[in-house]
Amino acid sequence: MEVASLVLPVFAIIVTGWLAGEVGYLSRSLADALVHFAYNVAMPALLIVTIAQEPAHNLLEWRFLLAFGGGSLICFALVFLPVRAGGQHDLASSTIHGMAAAMTNTGFVALPILHAIYGQPAVLPAAVATVFVAAVMFPITVIMLESDASGPSHSAGLVKQILLNPMVLSTLIGIVWAMTDLPIPAPVATYLNMIAAALTPCALFAIGLGLSVEGLRSNLKVSFALAAVKLVVMPLIVYGLSVILGLTPLYTVAAVICAAVPTAKTVYVLAHEHKVEEKLVAATVSITTMLSVATLLVALYLLSGSESGMR
Repeated sequence: MEVASLVLPVFAIIVTGWLAGEVGYLSRSLADALVHFAYNVAMPALLIVTIAQEPAHNLLEWRFLLAFGGGSLICFALVFLPVRAGGQHDLASSTIHGMAAAMTNTGFVALPILHAIYGQPAVLPAAVATVFVAAVMFPITVIMLESDASGPSHSAGLVKQILLNPMVLSTLIGIVWAMTDLPIPAPVATYLNMIAAALTPCALFAIGLGLSVEGLRSNLKVSFALAAVKLVVMPLIVYGLSVILGLTPLYTVAAVICAAVPTAKTVYVLAHEHKVEEKLVAATVSITTMLSVATLLVALYLLSGSESGMR
C-alpha cells in the first residue's frame, strides 16, 4: 500500500526516538533541545523559503482557513461547553479540556508529514494551519486561562508574544517577500533549504524521545474521549467543511491531515505553566500521538483517491 509505505517511515522516526529514550540510549531531556531547534530554526527556514516563493495571491486561501479554523473552533466548543456546563470544572480547566481536543500539532507533525509525502506544495496550507494555531488558538487559550489578568501591560505582552512567535514571524517575512515578487537569491534559497531539511527527522524524533508512558496512567477514560474527538470527530468536521467550501484536493488533504494529527504539546506547556489538568493533557498528548499512527493511515488511504489531482 503506497500510503502506508510513505507514512510508516515517518512514524518510524517517532518510534526510534521513543526507543532511544526508553532504553536510556539518549536522555529524554534532549527532546527539549531538539524541539527548540526545530521550532526556532528549521521550521522558520522552511516557512520562509516556501512562502516567499509562492505567488502572493495564493497566500490568502480563506476557504482553507474556514475549513481548518472552523473545525478547530467547533471541536473546542463541543468539549468546552459540556465540561463547563457540568459545573465540576472552572473556566481554566474547561479551557484545557477543550484545547486538548482541538489544538492540533500542525508544526511538529502535520507539516513534516505533508512535506515528506507531498513535497513543497503541501507546506503552504500546513503553514497557514500552523499560523492559525499559533495566532488564534494559542492566544485564545492564554486569554481564557488568564481571564482575571487585566491592564495594558498584559495586553501588550500578549500581542508581543504572538508577533514574535517564530511561526508567525517567519510567515510574515515570507509573505512580505512574496509581495515583492522578487526571487530568493540562489545561495540564500540553498542555505534555507539545507536547514529546512532537518525539520522532519528532528521534530519527529523529538516527539518520540519526549513520550512518557507514565502520562498514560492518569485520566485514561477522559483522555480517550478527548482523543476520539481530536482524531476522529475533528477530521470529519474539517473534511465536511472542505467539501462544502470546494477546496482543491491538495488543500482538502492538508486540512484533514492537519486536523488528524495529535494534540499539540503547547497545550501541555500551558497546562503546566498554569498548573491546570497537567496529567490529563500529558495522557492525551501521549495517547493521540500513538493512536494517530492508525488514524492518519486511514485518513490518507481514504483521501488517496484525490492524489492524482495533486501531482
